[in-house]
Amino acid sequence: MREQYRTVELDVADLAPEPVEQFARWFKETAASPAIHEPNAMVVSTATPDGRPSSRTVLLKHYDEAGFVFFTNYHSRKGRELEANPYVSLLFPWHPLARQVIVTGRAARTGRDETVAYFRTRPHGSQLGAWASRQSSVIASRAELLARYEELAARYPEGEQVPVPPEWGGVRVVPETVEFWQGHENRLHDRLRYVREGDGSWRVERLSP
Repeated sequence: MREQYRTVELDVADLAPEPVEQFARWFKETAASPAIHEPNAMVVSTATPDGRPSSRTVLLKHYDEAGFVFFTNYHSRKGRELEANPYVSLLFPWHPLARQVIVTGRAARTGRDETVAYFRTRPHGSQLGAWASRQSSVIASRAELLARYEELAARYPEGEQVPVPPEWGGVRVVPETVEFWQGHENRLHDRLRYVREGDGSWRVERLSP
């Protein structure tokens, strides 16, 4: 199970001055590709203070110079782990384009206003789902989850404003490194990594594949 990647070479001279601008370039190309179903799907990896890791796929909802934002239940496994250990990794696996982006940095909760503004844009059913699911907790059956959802649907029918759960909100990952990976033949891939300097500027280094 091996594939030879045939892509255009990625050189330091081709990169944007800052990683978010370069990410925006690649994200635009990825979003335009019919081969990528959800270009904003990313693998979020967290770890306990003693180094036990866990990963899951989450949807990126916003990005800018301040960082990469997703939303979650703060009582979930990732929420609890980030509370105890804020270091996090994001992986965007754009395999059909032979590309990956790997972000490492520190996570912090977004402001409540930002959380509420995003929550209001979610479909009504997703708003109810945020209340119905006590994310990462053990439940007896799917029927139990559906019963909670139906109870909420009766309390907040379509058209009625659903309050934001107090334990639900945004997480912003402030990047310290951002690696752009481009696959090539014979496993001679391009790996260019932005590293944040102490003064906030970025340097780029090439990694051996």
